[in-house]
Amino acid sequence: MATKRIGMEGSFAIAEAVKLANADVVAAYPITPQTHIVERLAELVANGELNAEYIPVESEHSAMSACLGSSAVGARTFTATAGQGLELMHEVLYVASSLRLPIVMTVANRALSGPLSVWGDHSDVMATRDCGWIQIFAENVQQVFDLVLCAFHIAEDPSVLFPTMVHVDGFHLSHVIESLYLLEQEEVDKFLPKYHHPYALNPDKPVTIGAFGPPNIYTETKKPQDIALRASKKVILQVWRKFSELTGRYYSPVESYKAKDADVLLLVMGSFSETAMMAIDKMREEGQKVGLIRLRLWRPFPFDEFRQAVAQAQLLIVLDRALSFGGPTGPVCSEIQAALYPLETRPKIISFVGGLGGRDISVPTFEDIIRRGMAKAKQGRLDELEMIEVRE
Repeated sequence: MATKRIGMEGSFAIAEAVKLANADVVAAYPITPQTHIVERLAELVANGELNAEYIPVESEHSAMSACLGSSAVGARTFTATAGQGLELMHEVLYVASSLRLPIVMTVANRALSGPLSVWGDHSDVMATRDCGWIQIFAENVQQVFDLVLCAFHIAEDPSVLFPTMVHVDGFHLSHVIESLYLLEQEEVDKFLPKYHHPYALNPDKPVTIGAFGPPNIYTETKKPQDIALRASKKVILQVWRKFSELTGRYYSPVESYKAKDADVLLLVMGSFSETAMMAIDKMREEGQKVGLIRLRLWRPFPFDEFRQAVAQAQLLIVLDRALSFGGPTGPVCSEIQAALYPLETRPKIISFVGGLGGRDISVPTFEDIIRRGMAKAKQGRLDELEMIEVRE
């Protein structure tokens, strides 16, 4: 495969993937830190590099509403947002998934107000956890590019037809220039089929969708939706295998780093995973049997792959980058506890929260998290949520 390695900002890599996917419609409203994505797409449309309808709208709620219409008539549709913008879309996100509209959206993850913050954490994604979208996390700029292309393939598969989010840490990825391998247009065309929605709206054959659902049918609409979202994992795996055949880069729902013989595992999501790897390397050199687990696929949750990944560990330390106010743990940790609960043998679980509002977590801090988690496990303090590096 002929490829070229170049340096590119994460936001521009997303726009490049959307261009190569030949998106038909981009609905856009600017919000930091995703603005560079839609600005770059506007430039590509204006100069003729992308033959698409670019719809500048008055809000993120309107952006997602415009996406509903374009996707429903069979147009390959893309948008992007962040933080408060994702929450302003919130009610429309449920409509997109319930109507099985394969919209692709990148979210430059951002902390939620208040206080006002434009910096990145996972508050926004955790607030939209249950909206019925497929949700995937990227860790670096190469993955951003790759996973957006895969998202179109996954979402538009006739057996899936679910909207898909690709989560990108705000600023840590959206505004960082890294090296990546781009694909040529002919390679993308071989990988990504032309979009054909089998139930696209047709003015010559009018139908009603998303109409009023009284109590005697509402449950019967939600059950198959949940079944179908869970079943989409099979196609997600197939698409990632197909992408690996094209590029040699393989993605899996749960990815491990030096975890095979580890007694202690740290679980992290997003770009901080690569910093955590450096901490794992350092502790390994000191003789500590520690490893790293990263959740790539957030929805549908990869139960089987996750349980297999942590089966041999004695301790699992979960780092959340969002708070569940008043809850027992961070939101990811709660999911992990629920996923492991049915098992007779499972690792002890320790919950930490950090990196809020864009605060960095250094290699020494990751080491400290692991050591503190090990100490708490020995002391039997498993029910304590601890926020790291809180100044007095």
